[in-house]
Amino acid sequence: MMKVKQISLLSILLVFFLIGNSLKAQAQSLDDGVLRILAIGNSFSEDAIEQNLYELAKAGKKKIVVGNLYIGGAPLSLHVSNAKGDKPAYRYRKINLDGRMSERANQRLSEALVDEAWDYISFQQASPLSGDYDSYAKDLPLLYDYVTKHVSYPETKYILHQTWAYQNGSPHEGFVRYNRNQNTMYTAIVNTSQEVFNWGNFDVLVPSGTAIQNARSSYLGDQFTRDGYHLNLDYGRFVAACAWYEALFKESVVSNAFLPLKVTYIEGQIAREAAHQAVESPYEVTVLKDFQLMK
Repeated sequence: MMKVKQISLLSILLVFFLIGNSLKAQAQSLDDGVLRILAIGNSFSEDAIEQNLYELAKAGKKKIVVGNLYIGGAPLSLHVSNAKGDKPAYRYRKINLDGRMSERANQRLSEALVDEAWDYISFQQASPLSGDYDSYAKDLPLLYDYVTKHVSYPETKYILHQTWAYQNGSPHEGFVRYNRNQNTMYTAIVNTSQEVFNWGNFDVLVPSGTAIQNARSSYLGDQFTRDGYHLNLDYGRFVAACAWYEALFKESVVSNAFLPLKVTYIEGQIAREAAHQAVESPYEVTVLKDFQLMK
């Protein structure tokens, strides 16, 4: 009889231990005051989140960890192939709580998905296909299914990253798909991102594309890239980071005090306002009338 009681007591203690550990894990992860995001991306996620987002969060008194699974130019189809084969194909970069970046080569998607208790995981298409709805419809459901089955926490939420149109005159071969016209490309991107977001699988849309297009309406004009498609390292990247900040934290970036060293005060104002208006209206351009040249 005593052995039965001892076994029962041990069983009860084991159950409480497991429940306690589970609750503790939850408390230390998704509800611990740290926002953790992972982008399954390419050079456009590098442009958007690897500079300035951590600093914006710090200025806004937010704690953040930023991860990026990087393959240059990677389309969704390549991520699907890597997932199916569990291929060690990524450069996995992570900006930790202290702001320092670490990088590991030859990483698998499956490894990164469980490396942190991710609050958000972001998906995006390669830039030439960012306005091609059929390319999303073919590959995104497969990647989404893989990710949701491999994350550690059911509370993890999902982001659709709307990327930007190329600069007019861009030499990128993918620009031919849009008749080498920026407005044509932007329209295709916003229409596609709206359709895909409306699938209902995503919790947040980050409208980097509309933020850049808004900023182009300012006196700075069509000068936001360094090569016709990647964002310039100063105010170009700052615009995208501001869009991420406001979309993630649901807090206006306009009043955020952070300003990158090589970004002027007025460029910073344009970047913040462009991002703010994009989050407010992600599928249409808001002309920044207060930041145009006086006639």
